[in-house]
Amino acid sequence: MPRHQDQIPEPLIQLQQQLEQWRATQPPRSKLPESIWQSAAAAAKQYGVYAAAKALRLDYAALKKRVLGSTAPRRRPAHEKPAQPAFLELIARPGARVEDYLVEFESSGGAKMRVQWKASAPPDWSTLLRAWCEAEK
Repeated sequence: MPRHQDQIPEPLIQLQQQLEQWRATQPPRSKLPESIWQSAAAAAKQYGVYAAAKALRLDYAALKKRVLGSTAPRRRPAHEKPAQPAFLELIARPGARVEDYLVEFESSGGAKMRVQWKASAPPDWSTLLRAWCEAEK
């Protein structure tokens, strides 16, 4: 059974024609004017990002970013400090004896510390982690 294509809404067809006229007068890979991006984002809000990007032959991710605007999650600049961890998770290894501990810490900067402890009483993990974090600064 042949697949039939979905009908493109008339406003998208009109925008598609405007975009094709603009593309015909510009060198390949020219930067789109802001007015076209705004029209495309408005169409994407109404008809969906995928449908608009496909009909207008626009980059899906770039159009989605414009549709989401400032509500989109942003990447943290390199000079900003990373957020402090909100929790510490201790996971018991299957079959591990009660007096056999293995803890691995990893900082947001990528530094790692591994502590293996064999004793009947566990060390004070929070103090150990705090000391390691202070040494990282």
